[in-house]
Parts: sequence; structure tokens; C-alpha cells
Amino acid sequence: MWRNGRKQLLILITTTLQDLESPLIWFHCSSLGEFEQGRPIIELLRSQYKDHKILLTFFSPSGYEVQKNYKEADYVFYLPIDSAGNAEKFLSITKPVLVIFVKYEYWYYYLKAVYEKGIPLILVSSVFNRSQPFFKWYGSLHRKMLGYFTKIFVQDSLSAELVNKIGNLPISIAGDTRFDRVSEISLHKSSIPFINAFKQDKQILIAGSTWPKDEEILYTVFQ
Repeated sequence: MWRNGRKQLLILITTTLQDLESPLIWFHCSSLGEFEQGRPIIELLRSQYKDHKILLTFFSPSGYEVQKNYKEADYVFYLPIDSAGNAEKFLSITKPVLVIFVKYEYWYYYLKAVYEKGIPLILVSSVFNRSQPFFKWYGSLHRKMLGYFTKIFVQDSLSAELVNKIGNLPISIAGDTRFDRVSEISLHKSSIPFINAFKQDKQILIAGSTWPKDEEILYTVFQ
């Protein structure tokens, strides 16, 4: 899917957007988890900038295949492979007025091209830790990429402290947009028959994408 989804991709994007006249906001997510973090922002911008179009790209099939018909985006595509030529072609076709990358995605040629064209470039819901290349002796290219962002929104104070050690970067602590999404879902909850049948009259705790340390806490709380 990853390979086949990129065949003739730039031709498809060109054909689809050839009559585009509205200003366009480009969101990029690696996969489905990052999409869920970007979703509250997409939908807020959709409601506030009704004359803009929304372009959503994914790196992974697990994001694209699930959300390729997402109704709040006007266009949904895979992201063409990161190269100087692809970045230039993609931006010349889409002409975004704002670019938002979610959490972990850093593609050098795309970020560099957006920066050089003077397009506002924002990183949202990002998390940093000491093991990442940004904070290693060999991470000069990664540190350079952070310098391309107009604004960097991180989830926590540790991330902010680490990034601040790199230099004077435009950083703010804004929390994790996953909480916005979970809160929104909770307001529209519905019954799931097979879950009800499984749990019967017992309590049930469902956790997804957890780490061992998460599970230790959840187990203690559940007990």
C-alpha cells in the first residue's frame, strides 16, 4: 500500500488541485495516531476559516487508508517521498498559505522548501527526549530542521527544556491535543453491543497503544 499509493502521485495531486483557487492549509501526519492529535486543530481551523481548503497528507497507510475519506479535509493524499524535486513540485502545485506538521514528522527537503518560500510552518503536539538525534553530536541536520519552524508547540516542560538547549527557538508548551480529542469523543459516546455482551454486569477497562509503564499504573488503579 505504501509503495502503490505513491505511484503517479504527483500527477494525481496536480490533476485534483488544478482548479484550486481558495487559500489552502496543509496538515501532515505520519499515521493514524498523529492524525487524532491533529484532528481537533483541523476541525477548529475548518470552522474558523471557511474560505480555506484543507489538505491532509499521510506518510503511512495506517493513517491514509483509514482517513482517506475524512470529510473535514478537502484533499487527502500520501506524502510524496522527501526529495528536493518532490518538495518543490508539491509546493508549486498546492501553494499552501500555512503548513502544520504533527508531533514526530521531520522531512528535511519539505521543511526547507516551506521555510525558503516564507510560508508559516508550525509543529504541534511535539514531544522530545534525550535519545533523539536533535540532542546527539551527529544531530546537526535535525537541529537545523527545527530552525525552519515558525512556531513549535510541545506537550510538556521537559520537551521545552531540551529544545531550549539547542538555541533560541520559537517554542511554547501547549499540552497534548489527544486530550481534546478524547474529551470530544466522550461527549458523543454510544453503546457498543458486542462490548456490552462481553462485559455483562462487570466493569471493563480498555487501553490501546499502551507502554509497560502505562499498564503498571492502569493495573494499580483498576485494582
